[in-house]
Amino acid sequence: MTSEIKPEVHKAYMQLALSLAQKSPPKPTNYRVGAVVVDVPSNTILATGYTLELEGNTHAEQCCFMKLAQQHGVPEEKLSEVLPKDLALYTTVEPCSKRLSGNLPCVERVLRLAGCIKTVYVGILEPEKFVQDNTGRKSLKDAGIEVVHVEGMEKEILEVATAGHVKE
Repeated sequence: MTSEIKPEVHKAYMQLALSLAQKSPPKPTNYRVGAVVVDVPSNTILATGYTLELEGNTHAEQCCFMKLAQQHGVPEEKLSEVLPKDLALYTTVEPCSKRLSGNLPCVERVLRLAGCIKTVYVGILEPEKFVQDNTGRKSLKDAGIEVVHVEGMEKEILEVATAGHVKE
């Protein structure tokens, strides 16, 4: 049985994710994104992350999962074996379905945790600047993971996400 998180709490977690995104260095080649992994029944934050927080061309969701893997002493691919089974992922920008860098897309990382992550809460859908036709939402839904838009912060999230981009 999935526990319910109150709507104002969703906004608070998205605000936290946005504050994390602001720590990411502005660059013209990526979005500044923040992410938070929450254990729903206990309403406990298990991990946070932001774009380029960890070494390499890391995305926010990737940083969360890398930290959780390290905490549990398992490779990221084995996280589903050790994590609680009712998690929510909050991310300021919809998880990517393709990485131009060749890294594993964040949607595929989330799909590896389909038995754990029940809902992905997004602040904005991925703009099509770098990757056209993000198919991630459909992939997540097909795997039984709900994708929910947390409304009301889009302008602020987009400003943070695109800082460092050349304005057209």
